[in-house]
Amino acid sequence: MHTPIVNQTPENPPSLLTFPCAFPMKVMGRREDGFAQLVSEIVMRHAEDFRPETMEMRSSKNARYLSLTVVINARSREQLDALYSELSKHPMVIMVL
Repeated sequence: MHTPIVNQTPENPPSLLTFPCAFPMKVMGRREDGFAQLVSEIVMRHAEDFRPETMEMRSSKNARYLSLTVVINARSREQLDALYSELSKHPMVIMVL
């Protein structure tokens, strides 16, 4: 069953997503040991059904940076906000899209 978000306020605009849904996120950081493992661990804290083996990795042209694409089964906007927040605050993460 899909659950639309209806609790909107000026600070909390309506979501264009219908939950649950497959939601891709890109996480970028410097290419260093443990980066992919770290991202995987953070994602699993917020999406227990995430399978790390599905994560896609791509190096930058000069191989200094690594872009990781994870797809989670998103259950709510709050879940996505919490995941985005934790990833964004980590010092190894440069950007989350």
